[in-house]
This record gives sequence, structure tokens and C-alpha cells, in this order.
Amino acid sequence: MNLGVLVSGRGSNLQAIIDAIEGGRLKDRITLVISDREGAQAIERCKKHGLAYKIIRKKDFRNKEEFEGVMAKTLKEAGVELVVLAGFMRILSEVFLQYFPMRVINIHPSLTPAFQGVGAQRQAIEYGARITGCTVHFVTEELDNGPVIAQACVPVLLEDTEESLSKRILIHEHRILPQVIRWISEKRVKVEGRKVTVEGARYGTLPFNPDLEAF
Repeated sequence: MNLGVLVSGRGSNLQAIIDAIEGGRLKDRITLVISDREGAQAIERCKKHGLAYKIIRKKDFRNKEEFEGVMAKTLKEAGVELVVLAGFMRILSEVFLQYFPMRVINIHPSLTPAFQGVGAQRQAIEYGARITGCTVHFVTEELDNGPVIAQACVPVLLEDTEESLSKRILIHEHRILPQVIRWISEKRVKVEGRKVTVEGARYGTLPFNPDLEAF
């Protein structure tokens, strides 16, 4: 499957995909990386691994619609079949999504629908949450609110700072994003409304623990 990756910053999740491909865990190809920012560290990763990339900046266009249309058409021309948002810091509209219906996924550092938007890790700490994590979901026009494909839970420690919590969540982001790409590539992901199932996956509940019973 041909992948297109959208980035805005350091590109650590892009690197996780690259590592999974180079390590043989993914059979897919990164056909094109698009950054909306010059000087993004993700571009240096592209150069290091010989990946095709383009810088497409919103400020070079008359409006958001034109910007998104050019990005989408550029990805289509590159033969992209699945678009992965890996730290892409812009909200996509129907202008873009119509080119890739239910073929755009995003990784977000919370258990959506909790703590949407920027600073999700800080939001979790300030709220007093005991559990947070990360989510891979299909992208819709609603911010960080598309159908959930996979989530990983991370405890919020009393001594956590935004930085320390972010680092622990990132470990799981790097794990579940390539996994979801593999599931989609293997055509195992099915969507009905907001419900996403993965063929062959085991679903169930944790065994009862009397020590955790509420009184």
C-alpha cells in the first residue's frame, strides 16, 4: 500500500513508520511526505532515508481550501492510498477528505474523545486524570473525534509533568500507529458508523479482580 504522510514538526511518528518498514514489519511504502513547515526535523528524516517529500505552506495560497486541494491532488498524483497524519498540526476539512474518504488516519496523545486539540497531555494532568494514553482514529471534519481504531492506555503519575507524560505516551504512539497501518493494509479494518472492528483481533474484558471491587 502506498502511504502519504503529513508532518509539521520533528517527525518521530514518521520515524516509527520508517523503522517498521525497514525492519520488515510493514510491507507498505512511503510514497510521499508533505510538510506544511520549512525546517521541520521530519524533512531531515526524509533526506536520511531517501524519501520523496514536498513542502506545501498554507501561506503560499489564497485560502485554506486552495491549500488543501493542492495537498490532496499532490498525494493523489503520487499514487497514495492511505494518508497518515503524523504530527500534522492543522485541521483538515471536507475539501481534503473528499479525496480520501475514510482513508486518512491520525495519532492523538489522549484517549479520545477526552482531551482533544493541542496540549492533550497538559489537559490530562490539569484535569486530574489517572489514565490517559493515545488514539489512532479515522479523520473526520470534527477535531480529534473520528472513529477510533486503536488506543493504548498510559497512567498519569502524581509527579508527572507535561514533558514526562508526553514521553511515556510517545512510546505507545510509536507502537500502535504502525500496527494500525498494517491492519488497514491487510484489509482487516471494518467501519460501521462510529464502530471500528479489526478482523481476527481478540476482544474481551479483563478477568474479575476482587481486590479492585468497589464498596
